[in-house]
Amino acid sequence: MVKKSTQENSTNINNLETNEYQNKNIKTTDVNILLNRVRLDRKKILKKRILISSIFLFLLSSFIAYMII
Repeated sequence: MVKKSTQENSTNINNLETNEYQNKNIKTTDVNILLNRVRLDRKKILKKRILISSIFLFLLSSFIAYMII
């Protein structure tokens, strides 16, 4: 009887440890995915800002050239 309960307890502890390890891996992976998404979003925003700024500068310089001529 005593041996049986001890074996059950040790298996339960092993299962809990395994579940905790798997949960930590999933959380770490989720954080990495979120960080990568943030980096990609920053790159997209930077590209948009550069594109909009260059279009604005082109239009402004075109307008100034038109006014001079």
